Amino acid sequence: MTSQAADGPDMVAASRRSKITPEREREFFDAVLEQIRECGYDSVTMDGVAASTRCSKSTLYRQWKTKPQFVAAALRANRRVRFVGIDNGSLAEDLREVARAAGDWSRKDTKLLQALGHAVHSDAELAQALREALVEPEIAALQDILRRGVERGEVAEGHPALEYVPAMMFGVLRVRPVLTGEYADADYLVRFVEAVALPALGLT
Repeated sequence: MTSQAADGPDMVAASRRSKITPEREREFFDAVLEQIRECGYDSVTMDGVAASTRCSKSTLYRQWKTKPQFVAAALRANRRVRFVGIDNGSLAEDLREVARAAGDWSRKDTKLLQALGHAVHSDAELAQALREALVEPEIAALQDILRRGVERGEVAEGHPALEYVPAMMFGVLRVRPVLTGEYADADYLVRFVEAVALPALGLT
């Protein structure tokens, strides 16, 4: 005999959700993030993502109830930490490598940040997902790099510039397109590190 719990809406929903494979889910996430980059957050619809991925709109709504929830899930699934593993035994060289790594993905991620700019101010879950996916992991990895520099004695503990290095790196990524219409590529970011970040820390 089938129990009421087994036939309840939660179990039915879970059964439906289980039909989406991880590969298919990744396709949905990639599609919505790419459309946000190219068209802007407000222009992206569940209908449009469904059409581009050849699925029914109801499939998306069963899994993610609203567009902000869908985008938040896509951001969290897209989380990558590019700065982890950077450790050359020299803080100056590590920061140069950070600059090169940031330059490799700056166009893609900066476009996404720009496209989500207004939406994150009106949706707390979306804002938190954006921080978790694109900001907090990189800041934590960068702070580890700076901590190792302090432990090696390259920079004095408590140096006033240490807390501003993450803001320097993320700030220049965001502001260069506004000032010049160009994204901050690896060459630009290395020159920025050498001209601004390293002197601020007393390094060369």
